[in-house]
Amino acid sequence: LTHFDEDGRARMVDVGSKDETIRTAVATGRVEMLPETVELVRLGRAAKGDVLAVAQVAAIMGAKRTPELIPMCHPLMLTGVEVSFELRDSAILITAKVSTRGRTGVEMEALTAVGAAGLTIYDMLKAVDRGMVIQDIQLEQKEGGRSGTWQRETDGAGR
Repeated sequence: LTHFDEDGRARMVDVGSKDETIRTAVATGRVEMLPETVELVRLGRAAKGDVLAVAQVAAIMGAKRTPELIPMCHPLMLTGVEVSFELRDSAILITAKVSTRGRTGVEMEALTAVGAAGLTIYDMLKAVDRGMVIQDIQLEQKEGGRSGTWQRETDGAGR
């Protein structure tokens, strides 16, 4: 949350009085592409190299650097970042799970990890499929902190 001071300026939320708890967040997304493009990834024949290995590193780097990209995010000591991919007929599904022991959640880190992975996949394959679409980047669940556990509803609304 961002708060505004008496002059209307945004300021980072003070989390100093919050309890340290184990916090996790899972985010997902997908990159839609031509079936032939998925097949290049599946066979390891992309011109720029191992698409999923590079996207995995990008996701981890993105999670770790979230406060540099998102202005009001607190720098966190992440204790874990797990990234997985699922190849479908015309898409690559991305899942990122981020964890920490701290005073604030890791939802933004998980979302940033998915975004960085999706952008990397796009970059590595754009020469063969410029029509790819990065979509449905969303939080699936979060655990820890004062608000406890939140899980996306199966209807997709998540509210």
